[in-house]
Amino acid sequence: MSLSIPVATLGTPRIGLKRELKFALESYWAGKSDQAALLDTARALRAANWARQAKRGVTIMPSNDFSFYDQVLDTSLMVGAIPAIYGDKADLDTYFAMARGAQGATETCAHGHVHTTGHGVPAQEMTKWFDTNYHYMVPEFTPDQAFRLTSLKPVEEFIEAKTLGHHTRPVLVGPVTFLTLGKGVEHPVRLIDRLLPVYVDLLKKLADAGADWVQIDEPVLALDGSVDVAAALQKTYARFATEVPELKIMVASYFGDLNENLYVATSLPVAGLHIDLVRAPEQLDAVLDAAPKDLTLSLGVIDGRNIWRANLPAILDRIAPAVKRGNIQIAPSCSLLHTPIDLELETGLDADVKSWLAFSVQKQSELVILARALNEGRDSVKAELDASAQAAAARAASPKVHSAAVRARLAAVTPDQAQRAQPFAARAALQRQAFALPAFPTTTIGSFPQTSEVRKARSDHGKGTIDDAQYERFLKDETERAIRWQEEIGLDVLVHGEFERNDMVQYFGEQLSGFTFTKHGWVQSYGSRCVRPPVLYGDVARPAPMTVAWWQYAQSLTDRPVKGMLTGPVTILNWSFVRDDQPRWESCRQIALAIRDEVSDLEAAGAKMIQIDEAALREGLPLHRSDWAHYLDWAVESFRLCASGVRNETQIHTHMCYSEFNDIMDAVAAMDADVISIETSRSKMELLDVFKTTKYPNEIGPGVYDIHSPRVPEVSEMTDLLSLARERLSDAQIWINPDCGLKTRKWDEVKPALVNMVAAAKALREPV
Repeated sequence: MSLSIPVATLGTPRIGLKRELKFALESYWAGKSDQAALLDTARALRAANWARQAKRGVTIMPSNDFSFYDQVLDTSLMVGAIPAIYGDKADLDTYFAMARGAQGATETCAHGHVHTTGHGVPAQEMTKWFDTNYHYMVPEFTPDQAFRLTSLKPVEEFIEAKTLGHHTRPVLVGPVTFLTLGKGVEHPVRLIDRLLPVYVDLLKKLADAGADWVQIDEPVLALDGSVDVAAALQKTYARFATEVPELKIMVASYFGDLNENLYVATSLPVAGLHIDLVRAPEQLDAVLDAAPKDLTLSLGVIDGRNIWRANLPAILDRIAPAVKRGNIQIAPSCSLLHTPIDLELETGLDADVKSWLAFSVQKQSELVILARALNEGRDSVKAELDASAQAAAARAASPKVHSAAVRARLAAVTPDQAQRAQPFAARAALQRQAFALPAFPTTTIGSFPQTSEVRKARSDHGKGTIDDAQYERFLKDETERAIRWQEEIGLDVLVHGEFERNDMVQYFGEQLSGFTFTKHGWVQSYGSRCVRPPVLYGDVARPAPMTVAWWQYAQSLTDRPVKGMLTGPVTILNWSFVRDDQPRWESCRQIALAIRDEVSDLEAAGAKMIQIDEAALREGLPLHRSDWAHYLDWAVESFRLCASGVRNETQIHTHMCYSEFNDIMDAVAAMDADVISIETSRSKMELLDVFKTTKYPNEIGPGVYDIHSPRVPEVSEMTDLLSLARERLSDAQIWINPDCGLKTRKWDEVKPALVNMVAAAKALREPV
């Protein structure tokens, strides 16, 4: 099918219909398969992606949207931004060392501590990709940074697609965005003059290989304006236009509106500009007014980050002014990386809910329907447009979506329900007296390894191979082993291990009204880590207690305190596919009331420490600073609403991971958790720098080892990090814990690491 208005996809999911990438990576890392097998799997996944798009009628397909781990890490390796500790080889082993760290040879001394005896390196820092739940590895630069073209992956994958009969548009992370995301030097974007020759060299090689268009992603355009960034963008694309004039460049911005960067973006000497009209539909008129007539506009009209079926007639009405202008393309708002692959795999969903959804494949079809309507007239796709409108109307009117009881309870919330009865100082005195913990108390974040035995038992129970009683006995045995082992190594505050939980959000969503779950709705979080976000389609309530029985069982096994473990409302919201028919804050407050009920029941059952994880608080932060206050107000209020109905003696913990907190520390303090644990090991405690100038009032557990890497840190590494923490915090404030939960690690990694962590705490308690 030939379309005068083309259909483009900016990127596609790369994990495979059955998560083939995940299993190939983990097999390779475990030494069970070789590099050739991994590369074969990658080629097959790329071929399947191109074939799938071609079958649907996509006319502009991307290449180089595949990655073994993360596209920013791909770029670091490609331009030679490889820190010296990883050596100078730009190969796959170096790539994975940067992503995951590398463990040297180890030995266990007579005291039971694990020491590294060979070469081992930590992973690079990891954080969230803008305001998504996707992670990237933070590029590291030095003042004397030199760049060189060390990988031809974009060229090789373009040629690979061409060999299969697909003429693609290669995708690159833009040089300005890449530098802006980096660390190690002040104002890294000022390294642009050193980086541009590498990009020019690459673009010339793509042109020589036959590419006519290249997509260069610059989501930095959706951030607040910056003089340095604007200058770097202008310099970059002027140089590309001069040195590689034969290539047409589509600059892609997404995740928000161009705002202050509107005139920078529309004045670049490029052939095309992609804009996000899902996150920022209001920017269309301004872009149409500012854009030169010969600039191709790519309209991101289908949501690349959520799974709701589009109202196609409404989209056609909205983009009518752009259609009159001409010179447009139709595209998703951003890469479809953030959506599951194919809704047709879901055979168990409620029929009504399924009719409201669209995954990556269905979104491609929606784009093609829109293009046909524009090119051939609406009558050519009348049945498809009518079905789209009918689905939207049915969803809006469905009693499955709306609950009068939930809305009445929300309307009755009063401000005092989000306030603890006493300030922290008074609560802390009561809690210290009640718990009598040693200095530098040790704990973990909550989960322990989900071993193959745990996963098999869960699968067998789901299939009916083992009955409820057998499954419960298995889980109790796992829980008891975890409790006994924690006692044995000397942890001060215990957790039950969460063996009954499939995922920290899914477990709760399955027990709350207003949620549903897919079987195959996997999306990549980073590397081999895939998640299956819940679908929040309606009003939320908690029909019955969710965690109380498991906490009671665990606490019955020990005299030491066991934390009740919950996921907070902001994290449940941000890690779900959230309904788009009401403000996010309203959904969040509904979840907060449901979690509040669980907190009350845990306390009534005897829990004296309750952890409410808000790992995703910062990732929901709007990209424009002017919008931060509104988000933080309702996010903090939602946390306090679920946490504040307890007695002063009950200690509330929370956990946040892999985000920069320095610029929102006032909001973190306003959450008023008694104890907060945060990721700090990869950043070498840099996240605590704010405490040099800002007095954090409550207690805090700065993570002392990176759980996303398989390597086991030595005691000295942890004590060194804690020494840095003590420069910023008082000893009375500090707890000792890992960076995050341990479910993705193996016991042979977890056990020696936690033994070393307890040893580090004991070393700090010893008088100098």
